[in-house]
Amino acid sequence: MKRSEINTRIASAIEFFKIMHFQLPPFAYFSPGEWQKNSAAAREIFELKLGWDITDFGEGDFEKTGLILFTLRNGLPGSKEFTKPYAEKIMIVDINQKTPLHFHWQKTEDIINRGGGDLVFELYNSTAGEDLDYSQISIQISGFSQKMDPAKKLILKPGEWLTLPPRVYHTFYGQESKVLVGEVSSVNDDMSDNRFYEPIGRFPEIEEDETPKYLLCTEYPGIIP
Repeated sequence: MKRSEINTRIASAIEFFKIMHFQLPPFAYFSPGEWQKNSAAAREIFELKLGWDITDFGEGDFEKTGLILFTLRNGLPGSKEFTKPYAEKIMIVDINQKTPLHFHWQKTEDIINRGGGDLVFELYNSTAGEDLDYSQISIQISGFSQKMDPAKKLILKPGEWLTLPPRVYHTFYGQESKVLVGEVSSVNDDMSDNRFYEPIGRFPEIEEDETPKYLLCTEYPGIIP
């Protein structure tokens, strides 16, 4: 992704969060210079990769395959300093903008439709060899247990949530409008707990065509004191 696109999309995301009355923490608006000034006190943010996360999954077509995320809180397994056993993200999912089919080996998560439109899921169980399993899937929607057929479109209305245990493949996208999507989960590890069904990149390669206005969470190592 070009830096200019990342700058533009973060600015647009900030406006959408405002429209949806979702308040981001102060560091969401930090410039690289402000991060430098505050870096000594921001160790938790840096270590747990809180903040902006924008990706085209290496596909080069963000509108078709992409996601905007902001990690609000997280923990670190085995750490005596960062002991939270939970994580929270807020995401923006556009119309027909797919997050590729994937599961997590460790993480259990609630994906919550916070408003804006309907959110569409497609789900599969996984085999022991991590292929697609076409058996019925046992899930919980807004606290109610049910079974559904694989690949069947599951539509979450605003206010509803889907609980996803480990090893359940899922892909999702907005149906007819941009959707504000929450995620509340066990500790999140995007570096090693994502199993994409097709080989794909989790984080984008960045072409520096203009100066960064914001930093992505993967760029913190460059300013850690």
